[in-house]
This record gives sequence, C-alpha cells and structure tokens, in this order.
Amino acid sequence: MADWFESWFDSTYYHILYKNRNASEAENFLNNLTGYLTIPKNSRILDLACGKGRHAVYLNSLGFDVTGVDLSPNSISYAQKFTNDHLRFRVQDMRCPLENQQFDLILNLFTSFGYFEKLEDNLAVLHAAHQMLKPGGLLVIDFMNAVKVEHDLVNHEEKTCEQVNFTINKVIKNGCIYKTIRFEDSGKVHEFTERVQLLKRYDFEQMLQKTGFHLQAVFGDYNLGTFAPAVSERLVLVAVKK
Repeated sequence: MADWFESWFDSTYYHILYKNRNASEAENFLNNLTGYLTIPKNSRILDLACGKGRHAVYLNSLGFDVTGVDLSPNSISYAQKFTNDHLRFRVQDMRCPLENQQFDLILNLFTSFGYFEKLEDNLAVLHAAHQMLKPGGLLVIDFMNAVKVEHDLVNHEEKTCEQVNFTINKVIKNGCIYKTIRFEDSGKVHEFTERVQLLKRYDFEQMLQKTGFHLQAVFGDYNLGTFAPAVSERLVLVAVKK
C-alpha cells in the first residue's frame, strides 16, 4: 500500500490547495540563508523534496548549481521546464542517496520531513544526506515549530480554491498531526489525509547526532531570528557533516 504522500503530493488537487504559497517570503528566506552560510557561487546544492522547484529555480538564479529531487513525477515534470546546464530535476525518494553525487549544501525546506510511519525512515533520510554531502558540507532543515503548532491548532477550516471547496480537519494523536482534506469535484468526493510527525528541536538534535552531523545553528523564522519554542513560526536547523 502506497504511503499517503505518494498519491496526495502527485495529485492536481494538492497543487490547487497550496497554490498561493508566498514566493517573496521563500526568496527572502533563501537570500538570508545563503548570506548567512556564505557559500561560494557555483556551489553544488541539493533541494531535497523540491516539489515544483520554486526554491531550486531561485537558487539557480543566484548563481548556484542546483539539483532538485522529489517523489512526485508530476511535480518533477513541471520543474523540468526550468532545466538548464546548472539546474536539473529528477524523481527520487529522499531516503535513498543519489549515486556518485556530492554536494556542498543540502536543503530540506517547508516541512518536507517527518512524513513516514517509521521513525527509522527519518534516520534513513539523514544518512542519505550525510552520504551525499562533501566533508564539512551543510544540511538545512526548515520544519514547523511543533510546540507552537500544538498550542495554536485550528481543528476545522474551509477553503475555496479554483472553485473547489476544501474542508480541512486537524487532530493530534500518537505524536503526529493529521490533516484530513475532503472535497467534491465533478460529482466525485475525494479525501486525503496528511500525517506529519510533531518533531521538536530535541528530536532533531538526537537524530542529527546519530547520523554524523553537528548542529551548528537554530533559527525561529525566515529572517533567521532567535528560536523561541512558544512563539517562533519555524524551526530552522543548520547542521554540518562531521
């Protein structure tokens, strides 16, 4: 049986629901991040779980050599329209390393982690990242701030996008947040459920240590402000390969 994200992320409706993601916010974050990391132009960057490639395309415009990978064939097919000599995309499970590839920086952005049922799969992602990084290479994980998400949880909302009415219900159980998305289109009722582990800073610290990384910095927003568990919008971790 396929994992939930294989069908949902490859669905047209996923992209309809989340189509209004803030491009300027993403670009501001990448400007801040690359400025902080001071990595040279032409450095090799891997965008791990790149979706349709919005981060990868912008990083390439800044002068970096970028590879984007994602499990969704539809997303990669879209992203490949932007391919050039220093920007490429391919379908890939992030638990599996790209063979014979070495990167200066690996990015895992916009809560693209913690999707799996088994905690061991999280470690597989980090082991794969470790294998693909050059010595001293950097890994950046941009995750939700699970503490704030738990506190501010909105259990029910309704949203209309492109004339599709989405009903969204959220619940927390067994250390995960479940988001059930229901909608009707062309007379057919659809339902998908997202499941993401509510991983906190301590959880990441433990996993990074187990997989050969040293945690270098932690930020709480896309302006690289201080992380405060009760109020920060994001949990952004910068780790270096030991």
